[in-house]
Amino acid sequence: MEFLDLLTNPDNVEMEWEQGWVRASFRSREWYAGETVISFETRANCMAVRLSAGQTPVRRLHLRWQRELDSGGIRVLGDQWERGYGDLEWRGLVAEREMPWYFLLSKGGRTHGYGVETGTSSFCYWQADAGGISLTLDVRCGEAGVLLGDRTLEAAVIVTREGAEGESAFGAATAFCRMMCKQPILPSQPVYGGNNWYYAYGNSSTAEIIADSERVSDWSSSVDNRPFMVIDDGWQLCSGGGSCNGGPWEPNYQFSDMQKLASDMKGIGVRPGIWCRPLLVANSVPNHWRRYGGHNVGSIYLDPSVPDVLDYVGNEIRKLHDWGYELIKHDFSTFDIFAKWGFEMGASMSNHGLAFADRTKTTAEIIVALYKKIAEASADSLIIGCNTVGHLAAGLVEIQRTGDDTSGKEWERTRKMGVNTLAFRMPQHDTFFAADADCVGLTDDVPWHLNKQWLELLSESGTPLFISADPKAVGAEQEAAIRKAFERASKPLPPAEPLDWLDDRCPSRWQIAGEERHFNWYAERGVQLNERPQVTLR
Repeated sequence: MEFLDLLTNPDNVEMEWEQGWVRASFRSREWYAGETVISFETRANCMAVRLSAGQTPVRRLHLRWQRELDSGGIRVLGDQWERGYGDLEWRGLVAEREMPWYFLLSKGGRTHGYGVETGTSSFCYWQADAGGISLTLDVRCGEAGVLLGDRTLEAAVIVTREGAEGESAFGAATAFCRMMCKQPILPSQPVYGGNNWYYAYGNSSTAEIIADSERVSDWSSSVDNRPFMVIDDGWQLCSGGGSCNGGPWEPNYQFSDMQKLASDMKGIGVRPGIWCRPLLVANSVPNHWRRYGGHNVGSIYLDPSVPDVLDYVGNEIRKLHDWGYELIKHDFSTFDIFAKWGFEMGASMSNHGLAFADRTKTTAEIIVALYKKIAEASADSLIIGCNTVGHLAAGLVEIQRTGDDTSGKEWERTRKMGVNTLAFRMPQHDTFFAADADCVGLTDDVPWHLNKQWLELLSESGTPLFISADPKAVGAEQEAAIRKAFERASKPLPPAEPLDWLDDRCPSRWQIAGEERHFNWYAERGVQLNERPQVTLR
């Protein structure tokens, strides 16, 4: 398959103003429309896209390269805006399919990569069809056009990689991810341990966390790399799920002294971790902090473009660090900014009609600034981002939750979300961050013979391993399996490789430490489909 040179001047450039789309004219190596100018700087293996617009509000840029693609036998893999939702897969050409951040073309034993560098200043998605390649760069400020003034914005840096003959698609994808992220930050040791969400689901207490910590500590034999025990949602004043699970970040009546709890957990032999949702509050805040109000009374979504909000977030994260928590999991920032989950975004991102207070910055820049503030405030605590934009968080978080929630209630959710995420986001592991495909929800509601396989694969994959173990579901067999899993996960391991991911979005064949292994992810009846609502005919 021929490699497409996209580090050249596009054949067509359009931009969206508030009034609609306009086509730019090319002259003197730049594209013009009114006072708006788009220019390109070619570097080694990459090309910067720059935008200056003066007082013209700009919403999106659209670049088009006319290239013929032979669709026969071609397979295409794209990424997602934030988490995977069990929907990552290799497909044929689908012209209307938006592929956020990057995509890979594979055919005839060669796999080529096309994307943008991480930490970019725009939300970027690609499209591929038989006539060529398109790249859309969303530079809006919320729902409004960005006002750049005298500033020139480096909207994105396009990166490409030509695959080699005989190179596996997985190897090519991993090498390409390494090119897109210049400076990842990674944990100094493998990350593993417990998380109480998938059996407690927010109903917890100091006593239960202490008991969890004792079990997790006992299951680990490592002297040099002790396990984490992460306190998930449910410890804070406003808890209980839904949209009322934000700040203020102080303990509720089931938790009293969070600093003492962290100290006690360390004494037991685990590294304490804690969850928070930085952009949602239930308490009164200054009106200029507010971006919009939630569905429930007392739920306020904060505007991260406001400097005072960033200071508030930094102070809260710093407080968790100072309490002694060595891992801080921040959650929901994507939903709280866009009012949509990643699988709902498509090409429109959000539709609530709101701009940010600071109209001079793009949404991507505002999100990166939020992640930077959290990274700075966390000091030497590890950060795990959940429902965060991985392509913007790379280089600012050590660990990234790369898929939607698994489950301690139904196996089918774990199969769909967990296995797909592990396989298709594995090329980002140790190239963007440590990729966390989410927990093993070990409860009586999930068949052990299926959960056991998920535990084995995760613990041998080289990625972070977290277990939510209901003590009532842990017998002698489960305990022995957990001990073995913790022993494996505490040591550096090569990444597991999905061998059948080109053909199956829930891969069953994996290469682990040079050996091919087979897993059966399906219950006796196969996959149960959810019934669609009944349609009333009139």
